[in-house]
Amino acid sequence: MPAAAGGLLLYEFGTAEVGLAAAGYAARAQDASTAFTNPAGMTRLDGTQVLAGGQLMRLNTRFSVGEGTTPALGSGDGGRVFGSNGVVPGGGVFVTHSVSSDLKLGFAATGNFGSILDYDTSWVGRYRAQEATLLGVSFVPSVAYRLNEHLSLGAGINVMYGVMNQKVAVNNIVPGAADGSFEFDDTAWGMGGNLGLLYAWSPTSRVGVTWTSEVKLDFKTQPQFSGLGPVLSTLLRSRGLLDAQLNAGVRVPQQVMASGYTQIDERWAVMGNVGWQQWSRFGEVEIGVDIGNNPAGLTTAIPFKDTWHVAAGAQYQLSGPWKLNFGMAYDSGFQSGSRVTPLLPLNSAWRFGLGGEQQLSPTTKWGIAGSVIYGGTLNVESTSALPPALGGRGNLVGEYRNTAAVTLSVYGNWAL
Repeated sequence: MPAAAGGLLLYEFGTAEVGLAAAGYAARAQDASTAFTNPAGMTRLDGTQVLAGGQLMRLNTRFSVGEGTTPALGSGDGGRVFGSNGVVPGGGVFVTHSVSSDLKLGFAATGNFGSILDYDTSWVGRYRAQEATLLGVSFVPSVAYRLNEHLSLGAGINVMYGVMNQKVAVNNIVPGAADGSFEFDDTAWGMGGNLGLLYAWSPTSRVGVTWTSEVKLDFKTQPQFSGLGPVLSTLLRSRGLLDAQLNAGVRVPQQVMASGYTQIDERWAVMGNVGWQQWSRFGEVEIGVDIGNNPAGLTTAIPFKDTWHVAAGAQYQLSGPWKLNFGMAYDSGFQSGSRVTPLLPLNSAWRFGLGGEQQLSPTTKWGIAGSVIYGGTLNVESTSALPPALGGRGNLVGEYRNTAAVTLSVYGNWAL
């Protein structure tokens, strides 16, 4: 999955959130996906409910080579860099169960964190990023209890399975020699917690607040080199880097979301969010070999900053069983200014959603939703002390123009 929130946390995982641009995320509580978005909302659901959804995301992110790029790196733009030629699947399964009218249990399985990056082999930035996968899949058992007619509390345990793979080309220095490669590949488990509150001051109006804790994924393994020339191999071995263990742990950021929901009349409901995510502790690094740095290490730290989120949306009950969802949202950028690393070609984002939901029977409904996520133009300016002919990675200058993604999701919710 690509990231398209204020960082690498998605609001899109195959539910109605796609069509609402996530507006009402922590307060809507209209289907089983609330087991993930705000466990306290499960007190609004009766019996056992199951929601399953899937989605496809199509992204146009492509690098445009700038004049400042070292000519010796070539002219390849890398192609569509996310997923398989720009296409990334997603989705989730969510279950809620009523133990009593006040006590509810839930479970969610979904992936809303990460990025899958795959540049063409000969692109100009191959010494900085070639392939990069960072994914987190969450398994969240949860519980909720209604304290009184107004207030419900919920909690969940977020058990996350993480996957990290980074691969870059390595400059072999020798003129005409093929590039070598450097790859880091590991998996890790992490654990965190989710807390939720839902307060309904009337049957038609409520507010929800959720806190999702940080999850630490400790990726740690010996990197794999291949195709190295004798000069570079000898140099890396002399520095103790050829067989070194590499620590590349990341912290999935903690998040706070506050949402409101109000039913205005029989047809209209409005909702909105304010949120914060702590990306300053993220810790993602670039891997690579640059002789210009006399190589003392194999990683480069990337600075990140915390992000803010706002959203507004509405629902309109059409004649018959159809309900219309729509919304818009903005997430601030987690990389400084307008410059980004080619490892993470994303930053701030606007999203616009539209969806429809049909009540097929008292126990079954389905929905279809789409969204457009616009990230604007992102600049890259990465420099090297030495040109490629002397063992450096060269200068990489350019931009990702008018970055955007289109998401389509289909889901169903059943009351058993």
